[in-house]
Amino acid sequence: MASATQVTELLRAFVTNQDEHFLAVALQVAAHEANRGHVKVAAEMRDLIEKARTPSSPRAKSRAVPLAQPRGELAELLTVQYPQQHLSAMVVGESVTTRLERVLKEQRHHETLLGHGLSARRKLLLVGPPGTGKTLTASVMATELRLPLFVARFDSLITKFMGESASKLRLVFDALKSTRGVYLFDEFDSLGLQRGSQHDVAEMRRTLNMFLQLIEQDSSDSLIVAATNHGAALDSALFRRFDDVIRYDLPDEVQVSLLLRNSLSLLAPASFDYGGLVREGLGLSHSDIVKACADAMKDAVLDGRDFVDAERVRIHLHERAAGQKQLL
Repeated sequence: MASATQVTELLRAFVTNQDEHFLAVALQVAAHEANRGHVKVAAEMRDLIEKARTPSSPRAKSRAVPLAQPRGELAELLTVQYPQQHLSAMVVGESVTTRLERVLKEQRHHETLLGHGLSARRKLLLVGPPGTGKTLTASVMATELRLPLFVARFDSLITKFMGESASKLRLVFDALKSTRGVYLFDEFDSLGLQRGSQHDVAEMRRTLNMFLQLIEQDSSDSLIVAATNHGAALDSALFRRFDDVIRYDLPDEVQVSLLLRNSLSLLAPASFDYGGLVREGLGLSHSDIVKACADAMKDAVLDGRDFVDAERVRIHLHERAAGQKQLL
């Protein structure tokens, strides 16, 4: 029998159309039934889960969306994804949530705004430490607006040959006009370094100047999301080209507690003490906390237990913190 927590997770996944999460929870229920000796029921559940995951299943067909695939030279510059992350699942500060909700509201009513001579926010610069939700934000924007997520490949975009990077950048901005989507420029500091800095080179300066021109001239319906861990290193001229600059921070006590509860809910017993782990999580990023919880749950599964141990979570959080100190 599924626990109340697992039933809640199943309902949450169903309501928010998170099919893969729904199936993951169902698989946990099947494992629990197998451990209780209900082998036949567990096997039947696993068979149903496998059928649901096949591309030919009715459920898979019902959620299919038209695919927009970059072609030709553009295929080397952009990768496309169709994410399934929703804003309700994000754990970020209230100010960040409010500003993202504002962007979504304006985008959903962009035609109404246009009819009054107004433009919806669609050029976002996200600044903050690694692992705090910047890249996830682009996925959430794409999911909520039912748009493809295109990720710029800087390894192909930036070259050493004069004028080639700017030419490739122009191709990407042409794609913004022809295919509406969310276009993510991750690790944006690799492109937008302050002109005149010690890392400034002529080709990068030309590429940055081209980006400044293209983003200012762009009037497409696509969203542009640039994310960086090093806001102070960006050229000051970039900031005024964006409709909104959103700053992300490491999670506070409330957010750490919520991250722990969300991440451990599948295997945490009713008596689980989250409060004792919050202090261990302070100073870590959202990503580090989620990964530490996942490691602790994998330990439980591999050890043949259907519940997670708080001490294992604490150990993994401590290891993540120690790893961050070594990097610093």
